[in-house]
Amino acid sequence: MTISLASFLSQIMVNPMLAITAVLMLAVVLVNGWTDAPNAIATCVSTRAMSARHAIIMATVFNFLGVLVMTLINSSVAATVYNMVDFGGNAADASVALCAAMFAIVIWATVAWWFGIPTSESHALIAGISGSAIALHSGLAGINFGEWVKVLYGLVLSTFLGFALGWFCAKAVEWICKGMNRQRTAKFFGGAQIAGGAAMAFMHGAQDGQKFMGVFMLGIFLANGQNNVSNFQIPIWLMLLCSAVMALGTSIGGYRIIKAVGMDMVKLEQYQGFAADTAGAICLLLSSLTGVPVSTTHTKTTAIMGVGASKRLSAVNWGIVKEMVLTWVLTFPGCGLIGYIIAKIFIHIF
Repeated sequence: MTISLASFLSQIMVNPMLAITAVLMLAVVLVNGWTDAPNAIATCVSTRAMSARHAIIMATVFNFLGVLVMTLINSSVAATVYNMVDFGGNAADASVALCAAMFAIVIWATVAWWFGIPTSESHALIAGISGSAIALHSGLAGINFGEWVKVLYGLVLSTFLGFALGWFCAKAVEWICKGMNRQRTAKFFGGAQIAGGAAMAFMHGAQDGQKFMGVFMLGIFLANGQNNVSNFQIPIWLMLLCSAVMALGTSIGGYRIIKAVGMDMVKLEQYQGFAADTAGAICLLLSSLTGVPVSTTHTKTTAIMGVGASKRLSAVNWGIVKEMVLTWVLTFPGCGLIGYIIAKIFIHIF
């Protein structure tokens, strides 16, 4: 099941709930552009392989391509997030609860962005909708643990595999280029760094784009009183819309996250940035093909840690890492609790 752009626009004019849902969904996508999309291009900007403006344009294009291509090949990530929680029952209450989840995610992500901490929007999304689903059902009946456990698999995958691949890729590049002219290799890795950033942007769209558009489709169905849709197809107009809004968010506030990830945590050379991007893209590709929802933030930052550690452990600013890890740990209970409280309040009021 899907929805055309003409049908969507006509429904918004007569369905206030759908209009509110769409605005909140786009707000969440905008915040994702603030906090998650900059991770994909942080290294190529910090190593001066390309300017922030050109990197944002590149990220916009490849985010869209990632959503389009991966959705056509394998849309299992969107299906996993869609089926992770149960918003069945009263469609009106379910729609209100979902809007509460989006509101909670915007609050959580904006606070993290203000302090320049690259929080995981993927985990904020999962936590927010889980908290709202629990509030809707007044218990854990709103959680599909068979799908939710994939989040835990993804957490382990993005942390350990990201770090290991970052370390391995950096060591492999150093071994291959050992004895080569450094000036000549620097020119090569300048271009390779751009290709790596494009690959990361592509995989960000493949992973995070699917998550948010899967929930967007859920919001559209609930606002129209359809709470039993099990199969759906993401329309191209929604891919374009979300890619554009995500790019707007990156252009507005992305530099703080680019600085934290690409500059403050580890001082990278271009070949190291290429290694981090390659490691992150491989990890995201594996998780996308297997339908495991992982965090782009976790994957990219742990890959950068691995690259830094391949040189020496002291090359990593562990103070910055500590702040990031603390935010990651607090995201599930924090955003989940906010989603639960706001959902209870919204359901009571509306």
